[in-house]
Amino acid sequence: MKTTVRRRWELAAGGTSDLFDLIDAGSADLIVDALAGLPEDRRRAVGAALTEWFKGQRSFWGAGKGTALAVLAVGCLPSAAQAGAILARRSVAADGERAARLVRAVAADRGVTWLPDLARRMVDKLHRDTWVEHWRFVAALLPPDAEPPSGDRFVELWVQSLSSPDRRLRGAPVPLVDRLRADPLLPALLPRLFEVDGLGAPMMFDEIVTDWRDRRPHALPTALAQLAAEGLVDRTTLLDGAVGRLLRGDRPVALRAFTILLGQLRPTTDEVAAHRADYLRLLADAPATVATMAQKALREVSDLELEAVLDTSREVLARPDKALVRGQLTWLDRLARGHRDRAAEIAEVIAVAAEHPAVDLRERATALATRHGLAPSAGAGPAVTGPRGDDLPPPGPSAPAPAPITDVDELAEEVAALLGTEQHGGPLDRILDGLVRLTATDGTRVRAALAPVLARRHWSWASEHSWDPCCLCGLVGDVLEHAGEPRPAAPQRSRWGALLAAVRRTDRSPALPELVATDPRVPAPHALLRARFAEIGHHLGEPGHPGLLATPTLANGALDPLTLLERLTALGDREPWHWDLTQALLRLPTGADEALAGKAGALRTPAGDQLAGWLRSGGLPAPVIRVTTLARRARKSGYDWEYDQLPARRVAVELRPPHGYDDRYGLLTSDPPPVETEYHGWTRLWPSVLPHHLGVVAAYVLPEVAAAADMDRRDGAVALPSLVECGGPGGAAVDLALAYGLGARHGTDRIATLDALLGLAGAGRLDATGVGGHLGALVAAQVVKPTRVVEPLRDAAAAGAPLSVWRLLAAALPPLLAAPTPPRGLPDLLTLAAETAASTGVRIEVAGLAEIAGRGGTSRMVTEARRLHRVVTAA
Repeated sequence: MKTTVRRRWELAAGGTSDLFDLIDAGSADLIVDALAGLPEDRRRAVGAALTEWFKGQRSFWGAGKGTALAVLAVGCLPSAAQAGAILARRSVAADGERAARLVRAVAADRGVTWLPDLARRMVDKLHRDTWVEHWRFVAALLPPDAEPPSGDRFVELWVQSLSSPDRRLRGAPVPLVDRLRADPLLPALLPRLFEVDGLGAPMMFDEIVTDWRDRRPHALPTALAQLAAEGLVDRTTLLDGAVGRLLRGDRPVALRAFTILLGQLRPTTDEVAAHRADYLRLLADAPATVATMAQKALREVSDLELEAVLDTSREVLARPDKALVRGQLTWLDRLARGHRDRAAEIAEVIAVAAEHPAVDLRERATALATRHGLAPSAGAGPAVTGPRGDDLPPPGPSAPAPAPITDVDELAEEVAALLGTEQHGGPLDRILDGLVRLTATDGTRVRAALAPVLARRHWSWASEHSWDPCCLCGLVGDVLEHAGEPRPAAPQRSRWGALLAAVRRTDRSPALPELVATDPRVPAPHALLRARFAEIGHHLGEPGHPGLLATPTLANGALDPLTLLERLTALGDREPWHWDLTQALLRLPTGADEALAGKAGALRTPAGDQLAGWLRSGGLPAPVIRVTTLARRARKSGYDWEYDQLPARRVAVELRPPHGYDDRYGLLTSDPPPVETEYHGWTRLWPSVLPHHLGVVAAYVLPEVAAAADMDRRDGAVALPSLVECGGPGGAAVDLALAYGLGARHGTDRIATLDALLGLAGAGRLDATGVGGHLGALVAAQVVKPTRVVEPLRDAAAAGAPLSVWRLLAAALPPLLAAPTPPRGLPDLLTLAAETAASTGVRIEVAGLAEIAGRGGTSRMVTEARRLHRVVTAA
């Protein structure tokens, strides 16, 4: 009590720093007490000071600080516009209902009437990264009798609030269906569930009943169907909305909620008939799961027009979805038997599938069409006049690197593009080189140009992410923020000097690398990037500096040796920066160049001698790559959620330098990191660090690619296409990376792997047998799911690499055929193998195939094995 009275006296006397300390401490309740009864003129003075103080703050305002800031803003600022200018910032978050309660209390004490206006302003500024508790704060400020906002982000956060109820409330959790009954937002926002793109994915949450093991799956569709059965929600609204959403389309994962909702509603045949045209469109055009749902519903409607079914069937039978086509053939067979007078017409439609890519469907369609009076010639694929290989264009040479940045405005544009999104793998060399060049001549103008760009940067670039060992956001931000500032009198004692000293071991022995990774989870290529940033920050602003030695001359990160020699010559007696020269040397082509080494030695400088020695030795040699297997770590005591997400084992590689080589920078000495390590997309930067060392880069990228398959992470394979432009041998690291990437969970990662596979095949650098051998072992060990592999391999064959795919499959199949339980998806791999073997005319023996083909029975695996065996044994 004495403290509160003292703060009120200090506020009345003109002090405000104590209030700002309370904000930093997150003490919102104490701010409410301190403002109670404060005169309006003094509040406005505090508000003016708050506005100026806030301008100088750059941190993220979490729940505690954000709530305290909201209380002081509403308690002292004169209008909703001024309060909204602070509280609607992307960096400010408030603590849900608690924050709303405190803000309403301070507003009532002051007589503020503009809270609804403030809430509307904050609603307009909701963004993709808004925390759900901050949304609860904003929603609680809205007038209860007013029409709620219906903007996309407001609706998305409403759904998120349903999936994550406030766990701080006492008592047993309230079931979702009961929360929806009492939710005043439900009537207005329910129709928007079917209108916001992508909303179906977050609608598919599970409801936790008692603990994380006791859950109700897809809780929201189930609850809506229950409310419709009770008459509290209009059933027609749900039916029309779900069908309409499916017709408009979305990502398959986002459409699943609406197919489940329809399944929970169980539309009657009359309701399906009322939407017959919509269901026929879904059958023809929608993703496979939606089309299958429409197919099952339509088959129960007895009075469908036959012409409409036949027209739709022509489109369905041309689809690649085998289960859907098989179901349509069964339906058409039933219709042909029920309409004998039109059997020939139906048979003509069935014959469309006689040209389907899947061999078993072609045979099925041919048999059915023949049964009903038509004998189509089953498509057997293109005739093979002789063995043929891949038909892929060789990749072109790497493009020249863009011209250096020599204009401050262009530098500001490039920095804005880099910091405008949360993508952290963008190119940095050109920006860093331009920054060094321009701060050396016009630092004041650089600082003025970058200030507004940094103020508008994406929130994810605002600080270092402590959970990410590879995060460079803080370093990048610090370098840019301090660009153009006067250099300190003693730079060696600055923060940059300390960082620079920490990353270099000056008293190294051959057993220890010179490059120090301050975090053992940080790979050596990334440690080199950190060292370069620290070095640039340390030297930034040195007058007359001509730019970075390591700036690439090609877009893939490679550096022309003659260009480096010219840059060293231009430096004259100026000593080059250590890590800048190190990176420049690592970007040079491998192989000895005695003529250029002589010219470098003629410079008679330490840097010239270092370049000459590097050119004579041939640069960084190829490492020894060994395949190893990692086991999952031990379970921690108590609840260990992360342990259950880890794969039981992972195949990885370790790097070792050739015998007798002094691995000065530790780039060729690497053990695989623990399975749970995550690099958050920074792998995109590594190919340009070592552009002539494909195997080394692939080894460092491999853990992230593997996690895309065995932990279902997203964007784990994004660096693979860049490997195509890396020179040097690849070896087991590349083969394993491609094998894991083909089995990635997300389509974007499989596409990235496909691009890399085709690029390497086109360049004649793909070891298809090596990739296939690793892929077969991974699938047989249940590390990679074979059902994910079929699509990218089929696409690769269609794109012009049938021979590479056939060789890959021929190496992958033996361990799968020998498995005690055939892996799911094996028949599809056998089908693809038969098609590529037939189209190339190349005979490859597949161990274990004859035994499977010789079994009795008509299972699909045996049928496809027989088909492949006939192809590979044909004379």
